[in-house]
Amino acid sequence: MKFDNNLPIYTQIVDYLKGKIVSGEIKEGDKLPSVRDIAKTLKVNPNTVQRSYQVLELEDIVASQRGKGSFVTEDKSKIKDLKTSMANKIVSNFIRDMEDLGFNRNEIIDIIKVQEEGK
Repeated sequence: MKFDNNLPIYTQIVDYLKGKIVSGEIKEGDKLPSVRDIAKTLKVNPNTVQRSYQVLELEDIVASQRGKGSFVTEDKSKIKDLKTSMANKIVSNFIRDMEDLGFNRNEIIDIIKVQEEGK
């Protein structure tokens, strides 16, 4: 994972784990890797990973079980809402970036259509 210097590392780890959850790579009810394992894999301080896990827990995406670890929620609607929210953020950022380049909404739609036809 390559980190963006403009964002706190813990928030990037939160987004990384959310992406794995909504994509199904980490499924409902799955145990997350230990804080130490993630820290070692990503080459970050374990406290940073712990903070990421705390954020996910505050958002009810994961739950900690003392002595057992952290587990992804089994609430499918919570994960579906998270996926929708993440998709909306991506689309909003895309539209804003395209408008910053000078494109209007119709031009953006045309560009997307051309991309889809090219697949």
